[in-house]
Amino acid sequence: MTGDWFFWAALSACFAALTAIFAKIGIQGIDSDFATLIRTVLITLVLAPFVWLAGKWSNPLSLPGKAWLFLTLSALATGASWLCYFRALQLGDASKVAPVDKLSLVLVALFACLFLGERLSLREWLGLALVAIGVLLLALKR
Repeated sequence: MTGDWFFWAALSACFAALTAIFAKIGIQGIDSDFATLIRTVLITLVLAPFVWLAGKWSNPLSLPGKAWLFLTLSALATGASWLCYFRALQLGDASKVAPVDKLSLVLVALFACLFLGERLSLREWLGLALVAIGVLLLALKR
């Protein structure tokens, strides 16, 4: 059902918003890289039992090499993103950092077109342009 993905994406956006607020408060007085490590360990401690209890655990060694390669690249990109995001939150206002971080929306669309062969309509390109303009307006100093 088409609506299913939207529900989960909207829920993700809510949690992402809370992430910025909680992180901004949580990193006060500590190194942002260390805070990222703590966050990562906590995510692992929560997610591993969830996967196990939900019956979704399988032998990771049985995954194909391509899955390992791209999951590893995704993990490295995520880690780099988190390190940069926490550093930016430590240095700037959450209300400015989070919108710039969401410039990833525009980049995902561009990368999806380039690497995945996805096609966007004129309306979708216009929406992405508006997001990019909005990010620039929020990021510019007054």
